[in-house]
Amino acid sequence: MKTSPRFEALPAPGADRRPVADEHHGIRRTDDYAWLRADNWQEVFRNPDVLAADIRSHLEAENAYQSALMSDTEALQKQLFQEMKGRIKEDDSSVPMKDGPFAYGTSFKTGGEQPRFFRTPRDGGEQAILLDGDAEAEGHPYFRIGGVDHSGDHRKLLWGFDDKGSEFFTLRVRDLATGEDGMDIVPDTGGDGVWTAANDAFVYTRLDENHRPSKVFLHRLGTPSSEDKLIYEEADPGFFISVDGTRDNKWIMISVHDHQTSEYRLIPADDPLAEPRVVSPRLTERQYDLEEGGDVFFILTNADGAKDFKIMTAPVSDPAPENWTELVPHEPGRLILSVMGFKDYMVRLERKDGLPRIIVRERASGAEHAISFDEEAFSLGLSGSYEYDTDTIRFSYSSMTTPAQLFDYNMGTRERALLKTQEVPSGHNPDDYVTRRLMAPAPDGELVPVSILYRRDTPLDGSAPALLYGYGSYGSSIPASFNTNILSLADRGFVYAIAHVRGGKDKGYAWYEDGKRAKKMNTFTDFIAAARHLVAEGFSSHDRIVAQGGSAGGMLMGAVANLAPDAFGAIIAEVPFVDVLTTMLDASLPLTPPEWPEWGNPIDSAEDYRTIAAYSPYDNVSAQAYPPILAVAGLTDPRVTYWEPAKWVAKLRATKTDANPVLFKINMKSGHAGASGRFSRLEEVAFNYAFALKVVGKAAAS
Repeated sequence: MKTSPRFEALPAPGADRRPVADEHHGIRRTDDYAWLRADNWQEVFRNPDVLAADIRSHLEAENAYQSALMSDTEALQKQLFQEMKGRIKEDDSSVPMKDGPFAYGTSFKTGGEQPRFFRTPRDGGEQAILLDGDAEAEGHPYFRIGGVDHSGDHRKLLWGFDDKGSEFFTLRVRDLATGEDGMDIVPDTGGDGVWTAANDAFVYTRLDENHRPSKVFLHRLGTPSSEDKLIYEEADPGFFISVDGTRDNKWIMISVHDHQTSEYRLIPADDPLAEPRVVSPRLTERQYDLEEGGDVFFILTNADGAKDFKIMTAPVSDPAPENWTELVPHEPGRLILSVMGFKDYMVRLERKDGLPRIIVRERASGAEHAISFDEEAFSLGLSGSYEYDTDTIRFSYSSMTTPAQLFDYNMGTRERALLKTQEVPSGHNPDDYVTRRLMAPAPDGELVPVSILYRRDTPLDGSAPALLYGYGSYGSSIPASFNTNILSLADRGFVYAIAHVRGGKDKGYAWYEDGKRAKKMNTFTDFIAAARHLVAEGFSSHDRIVAQGGSAGGMLMGAVANLAPDAFGAIIAEVPFVDVLTTMLDASLPLTPPEWPEWGNPIDSAEDYRTIAAYSPYDNVSAQAYPPILAVAGLTDPRVTYWEPAKWVAKLRATKTDANPVLFKINMKSGHAGASGRFSRLEEVAFNYAFALKVVGKAAAS
């Protein structure tokens, strides 16, 4: 590996070594940089100003260092920002969705950072702004709107906001006749709630001091939140809870779940203080989702060995498991992702042969048909619906070359109506680009799908730089969808690639299982295989491949940096989950107990400890050469705490044998999602892309 000559040789911040030892299962570790974790981290999430002075000083030094090393890209960053902003329709508006006498939607004003929520008469007419995000965000360095939901009588609006980046949301209620918020202020919530049938109260989840949604409360309008009634409390810290409602407003559903087990409890929306009724008691590794269907519930489940899921029905009067009846059987290799129920139809989104598809089923006859598409790789999404008694569904479609299209589809006549095509104001010609699907051979013989996009005039002789993106955890699949930001790299000669590695569900549920816990190493070797295949097929060369991933994908970045640093010319790790072993050993952290099914529990299991220790990026930093690395984080991030990348960066600098830089950029006023405004976020993307362009020698602004 060559040392990058493109960064000025400036002294990097040095972190003090303050060794702290721990021992588990007879294995002793020493952590030199544990002090970077603030003892008062819960308080810091709520008030960043209380961060200890020595930690703040170190983080500010990191920001000064990365700013100095990237100062020569400032013109490029501005140019990239303007390009990406120019591809966004500034005064964009969604197509309103009908609900009774009205239709509800979102819009942006020119120059606006935050969405506005509006409604019109059902069949069109003048917009009434219900909530102006820009006005609400005024004076806040960070501001993010959570859930926004109108009441069933269309008179009130329940909405949530987070003004720290820590994801403690405050709920407010707006009177839509006056446009004013009432006295109802409910802090420390998950961000949304469900209206009761009488529209005089709502049900919501409250977060505890460790940022876990552990309780469900009922708030009656006009009363202080201190008087809210506890409806349900989850005693097991390994489970999250959330609340949802049915579109007919008959049921409030409490979902209790971790990453492999689920349980639902039902409350009548007209009797919200009734004892929640369990649908099917939790059973380890059994998952099910509940969807309304009038006199039945549709149940999407993996019960009885249905690894790729099947659909059952159960009577609303008694939806216990003994009353479940199979409707759509399990078919290996066809992964059913979601179900929507309507009065006369049932719709499911599924993935088969690596591609998504929508299947419509007529409930009376059982007849089914698929909505067809032509491209080699594409993304599909089912939009929500406010109405149950309707023949129309709404879905979105895009590919890596095709801007997003929004359709209404009549399930009876099978006619689709194009409602909107994503506008690219600066212009976009799909014919200028090529999208392909490759299959990269993994070390064990599996074939890893890789979606790629490049300009048609890009030379495929190994000279092109490439950005290779990956995630590979929690069963999340990265869609091959249209991304206007990527065009700024493609137009500069980059090949953009998505590695659909194990740990996602791109090739079915087994693809997920083969990338978790004891098989987690497959995620990393799949990604390395994708990089090597891009080189073998002439798309790029190893010293010109920039790897990128965020959160659990940032863990992927840290792992491949240790395993195959020679395969990459640079690495961008956003909010990277790199201190996996330490975090999974700390049950007080927000996500740790619910994450044990995904990674293993190293507290109780020596085998899980050794499995995680074998790949945890922080624990496996070694005295070898690494490519240039950029780590990005947010101070108030409750998902991947800031000290994980801070420690990783410090250890990399102290251990590695090369002179390549390790940059750490931390947003002192945001959390996991970065900057909250739509344009502020683009500034962060521009910074990352400028780093990628710099490491491959394309940093000059034109």
